[in-house]
Amino acid sequence: MFWLTWLLHFAPFVIAQTPPLTLRDFEEADRSILRLPPSAFPELPKNLRQDLERRSCTIPQVWLNQKPHNVIKGQFVRAGQVDWTVLCSVDRASTILVYRNGSALNPLAIVRERDIDKLQGVGNNEIGYSRELAPATRAFILSHDHERAAPQIYHDGINDAFVGKASVVRYFHKGKWIALAGAD
Repeated sequence: MFWLTWLLHFAPFVIAQTPPLTLRDFEEADRSILRLPPSAFPELPKNLRQDLERRSCTIPQVWLNQKPHNVIKGQFVRAGQVDWTVLCSVDRASTILVYRNGSALNPLAIVRERDIDKLQGVGNNEIGYSRELAPATRAFILSHDHERAAPQIYHDGINDAFVGKASVVRYFHKGKWIALAGAD
């Protein structure tokens, strides 16, 4: 009974202290996303940095990750070939660019999404950007394939995560990108 009385008395005060987030808050957060220049990634080959700069790309950063990220390398198109993948933001929309075999010629551009659509409330009435790329190994892909829908896995995939929510694995198969189950 005590807790019910306390809740009825103090809940309106507590709720009044944290107004709900508005569309305007999200629009402001979208303009405030930390987006790093390609030069912030010294591990990226020079030819790829130059191509990203030519495209006016910046690399958006997840609110809680202090180390520069969203630039990854792996065997994303075929086994034995090292590819670089970058989340390229231009005009507040991000596209996954896959540079095959480290070549700046004709990168594969997949999954363009508005950056505002990858924002979420992160507590204390704050909003954080939450799209993060990571390599998805064969073991990761198979461990999340509960439906047994994945084809034979010969190389890495790209784990395209909405941090704290879920992810989709982008996997190159028979000349096209397919979406596989990621983490929940």
